[in-house]
Amino acid sequence: MEELDRMTPEEFRQAEKTPLIVILENIRSAYNVGSVFRTSDAFLVQAIYIIGYSAKPPHKEIKKTALGAEETVEWKHFASSAEALAEARQQGFRVYAVEQAADSLPLQDLSPSLTDKIAVVFGNEVTGVEQATIGLCDGCIEIPQLGMKHSLNIATAAGIVLWELVRPRIRINPLH
Repeated sequence: MEELDRMTPEEFRQAEKTPLIVILENIRSAYNVGSVFRTSDAFLVQAIYIIGYSAKPPHKEIKKTALGAEETVEWKHFASSAEALAEARQQGFRVYAVEQAADSLPLQDLSPSLTDKIAVVFGNEVTGVEQATIGLCDGCIEIPQLGMKHSLNIATAAGIVLWELVRPRIRINPLH
């Protein structure tokens, strides 16, 4: 870890987090949940809110794909999306569903300020974000897709969305 200039788990817990909350609504695959933990660790996401029947730590399939991120990224389980969204809003977050919907905003057109607090909701692998949840959101953001398939694996979608939201906030040293 030292050679790679990586934080220790304790340094990670103490590090200033990116003001992003990932909300996982009824994700069927614990592997997808674990992958989102790992991506959230990579981008110093503030927290993951796990909703409904989505797997939550400790879970062997989460552990397999999270590679320890389930122990460093803060997370909380909620029975309903309404509860999770209410808590995010109480903390000053704007909430967006990641979903193909009427009037959704293409991801590249979302231009938050560096201080904006954003929560993003990712839905079930088959049915997406529930319509009732979309109704509680400030809007929908959509990843433009050019091929015949117009859906992405939730873990892939999370990686794309989180990178786009984190990218303006960081400077990457090309020599690093």
